[in-house]
This record gives sequence, structure tokens and C-alpha cells, in this order.
Amino acid sequence: MRKHLYFLFLFTLPFLGYTKEYNQVLYFPKAEVLNNSTTRIPFKLVDHLIVIEAKLLDQTGNFIIDTGSESLILNKNHFKGKMTSSQPNKQNSGVIDFIDNPLEKQLHEFIIKDLVIKNKFSDVIDLSSIEISKKMHLLGIIGYDLLKDYEIFIDMHLNQITLSQVNSKGEKFDKSVYLEKIIDSVDIKKKKHTIVLEASVNNQNLKFGLDSAAEYNQLNKKVNKEALKQFFPKRKLQLVGVSGKKIEVLAGKLYRVKLTDAIYFGPMQTILTNLNKMNIAFGTQLDGVLGYEFLRQQRTIINYKKEKLYFVKQPLYKE
Repeated sequence: MRKHLYFLFLFTLPFLGYTKEYNQVLYFPKAEVLNNSTTRIPFKLVDHLIVIEAKLLDQTGNFIIDTGSESLILNKNHFKGKMTSSQPNKQNSGVIDFIDNPLEKQLHEFIIKDLVIKNKFSDVIDLSSIEISKKMHLLGIIGYDLLKDYEIFIDMHLNQITLSQVNSKGEKFDKSVYLEKIIDSVDIKKKKHTIVLEASVNNQNLKFGLDSAAEYNQLNKKVNKEALKQFFPKRKLQLVGVSGKKIEVLAGKLYRVKLTDAIYFGPMQTILTNLNKMNIAFGTQLDGVLGYEFLRQQRTIINYKKEKLYFVKQPLYKE
């Protein structure tokens, strides 16, 4: 039986219309407050998706952390009610489908324990296909708009995310939040809400988007042939969009991916596909996407305002 993989590239256009305001808060009951500007949140992996528990509008459930999504996205199956918008042609665009006319809500406050983010907009779409496939109660997806004012440490070793509030220049208010040693860093570029980083594959320079909700990496089938020589296909899989639309893709392993001479990756599970629609969504030309397979090999810190990725030393294992 073919495995179904979800790639949650949900890039929304800028908000232009009126939405109803909700004086409700979203908070994380399992969060650990380290200080006034830093919160640590445990997560679980559902297949390869980073999932945290949160409560919103008197409901407790799962939210996916998705650096590829522009905004907070709510599952309309759990957040029903009267919502209005004066922007009739707004779309959410995905890798293999386009979702017309998502509804919108405005949250008066988004609270992570003592950290308060005010007046954020959320899109409301049908996420039932993900709920069914992943067999979980999914309330929504947390994206860039709620993450951009924090330095985000995604630690796949300890299964936790640390959010450290930063100023307009990207400097943390708490300078001593990490006990772990930062061993290297790379520059990134921010295209709207998208993290773009340059890498080489078989000595070919490529541009990748970083998306924490991509269960496998993706490589555009139209990249340079020398780069394609490092992709070794093994089987066919079905790629599933948020609307439930499916396409068949080749899956295998990608070798020789390097960010610098010191930062390189072992073989990563990757799918080969056409990224034309995704590039429309990103508003840039990407040669691929790095997701779970990237994050599981490097403990990664994202700083949007500095446009930097930092890499944290892996723990030493004793026999």
C-alpha cells in the first residue's frame, strides 16, 4: 500500500478585508516558561510532522508547526461560526492544489503562557484530510506570522521547541537562554515569509525552501542533471494536498547536500516532483524544499529578523 505524505505549503496572500474579532486566547498547557521572554514547548512527532498541544476557543487539540505557512490556520471543522471577509478572491496555494476563498478570523490575543501576541489573523480552511490520514484531532497550523518575532530552536533530539522573543534587529532579550553550544551558522534569505537557503548538490548550486511541515524533502525534477545524479529513486508514493488531491511521485534518497564545507548532510529521504505550483506560492524559484529530513540531522535555530540559521552541537552518546 502506498504511503500518503502531506506537504503543508499554505501560503496566503496579504489580508485586505474585514474580519470578525474574537476575544479568545490560544495557549499551550504543557509549555515551560523559562523567563519573561522565553518559553519551551514539548512536541510529538506524528509521522514526520511536528505537533504541539494547544487550547483555543475552549478546545484542546493538536497544532502543526509549519514554517512554510504564512499565518495561523484553523481547521474549519472545529471552528464554525459566522465569519465575513471583503476579499472574495483570496486563495491559499499548495503544492498540488489551490484552495479558493478561505475564511478568516482575527484573534484578539495569542498567548504562550506569559508571552502575548496580539491582533493576529487566521485563515480557516478544511483540514479534515490531514486529520483522517494522521488519525489525530487537528485544530490548526501555526506559521510564520506567529513565529517571526521569536528565535525558534527546533530540537529533534529532545523533542522540544524553544521560543525566545527578539527585538527588531533579531537580538534576544535573554542572552543566556541556551545551555547548548552553537557550532555554526549560515545566512538565509527571506522571500515574503519563506526561508530560502543556498546549498550545493554534487557541486551544483541550488536554492531550497525550509519547511518544517515537509515530511520528506522535495527536489524539482527540472534541476541540473549533475544534481539529479545524486538522487537515487526507490519507489513511488502518493503526494496529498490539503484539499485531498493526490499525485504520484518518485521517492528515494538525495546525497551530497552541503550548505558550507563544514555543514553537510547524510542521505535524506526525498521526493522528485514538479515544483511549478509551489514556486508560484513562494513567489520565487526554488530547486527544492528541506523539511523533516533536514531538521532531524541538525538541531536548528531560526532567526527571521537576522536572516540566519544556527546549528547546535549534537549530544554525545555513551555506549
